[in-house]
Amino acid sequence: MGDQSNGYKVISNNRKARYLYEILDTYEAGVQLVGTEVKSIRDGRVNMQDGYGLIRNGEAWLLNVHISPYQDSGEYFNHDPRRTRKLLLKRKEINKLIGKLEQKGLTLIPLKMYFKRGWVKVLLGLGKGKKIHDKRETIKKRDTDREIKRALKQY
Repeated sequence: MGDQSNGYKVISNNRKARYLYEILDTYEAGVQLVGTEVKSIRDGRVNMQDGYGLIRNGEAWLLNVHISPYQDSGEYFNHDPRRTRKLLLKRKEINKLIGKLEQKGLTLIPLKMYFKRGWVKVLLGLGKGKKIHDKRETIKKRDTDREIKRALKQY
């Protein structure tokens, strides 16, 4: 399901985020998880579509990311699918993010979740919401790129 040639395996990709937001900067963060969450992630049972990042009391948090309960475990030992998870970032990065998130219209969006050397990592994008005309521009650019590739493929 992912690219293992450069040391990481992609679990989930939030493709809609790049359409809805203009990504200005990216950050790699670890995620504090419980055992059943890691097992579900290994099975690829993650949905990041509605997820977002938040800085509260000097700590980074990942909210609204759905990790399905692990199937082979009892209900008592399982986790809450949409629980708030702590993001593991360096203090310097958190301070930098605090300053940027205070600017009007910027938000933290999970772009990709992957395994890197056995650890679950999230690629966070610092994004600004696109307006309708920006989205139309993105669609036009994508269509023209597709046409160019088709034309080059024929020759």
